[in-house]
Amino acid sequence: MSTNYRPVYSTDPRDKVLCGQCKKFLDVCKCRKDQSFDLLKLVVNFRIESNGRGGKIVTVLDGLPKNEPFLKELTKELKVKCGTGGTYKLDEKSAKIEIQGDKRVPIKALLDAKKIRYKGF
Repeated sequence: MSTNYRPVYSTDPRDKVLCGQCKKFLDVCKCRKDQSFDLLKLVVNFRIESNGRGGKIVTVLDGLPKNEPFLKELTKELKVKCGTGGTYKLDEKSAKIEIQGDKRVPIKALLDAKKIRYKGF
């Protein structure tokens, strides 16, 4: 794929995800991949939400770094460990992971194994 490519119109969902800084596709973008962070300084905030979800409970991990490959990998590990569904949300202000159900115990075990600090429940 050429680096000078800019789609005028496309129905491909991959084309709609562009980096906010360099305006390139996220899989080609180098500015997001270069964002490094220290796991020892990272503190994840736990909370349980049920508002606006039809009474369903969701475990939310907030305060994560805005690094999409890290979020994607951590979300996949959490979903496998908990045996439920989940997603990550990345926007300009924050990055968070939502796991279906009250899964505080397995999530804390995984974060302890990865030596990621947390606070909350």
